[in-house]
Amino acid sequence: MKLQDLMVDSKSAWVSYPGCPGFEIEVANLSRKELIALRKRCVTTKFDRKTRQPEEILDEDKFVTEFTQATIKNWKGFKLKYLEDLLLVDLKDNDPEVELEYSQDQAEVLVQNSTEFDTWINDVVFDLDNFRKRTD
Repeated sequence: MKLQDLMVDSKSAWVSYPGCPGFEIEVANLSRKELIALRKRCVTTKFDRKTRQPEEILDEDKFVTEFTQATIKNWKGFKLKYLEDLLLVDLKDNDPEVELEYSQDQAEVLVQNSTEFDTWINDVVFDLDNFRKRTD
């Protein structure tokens, strides 16, 4: 038996967002190999004339897009009222109990604009305990 044959690059799981009853996000774990490949796709190398050395520049917007696509697969139970804890929003006349539908664009906007959500996602997707089979 080889360790390499047992390894998987990615695995997804549903995780509850703390403090928001019913809000669950389907997240995918990223292997080190996948994370390195993702980062490489978002980095360009430019030559710095002053130091005469190549310099890596991370395209942060592209990284957020790629990272979100790789890690957030779906969500359910995301009520508009939960947005008030994550972002500065004006719900106006919208019913706070209405659920915000999942889309890749919605997920990207949330990751890009909510430090709290971004930090939580990073903690969750790199914690292997969230992706192990539970036998409760």
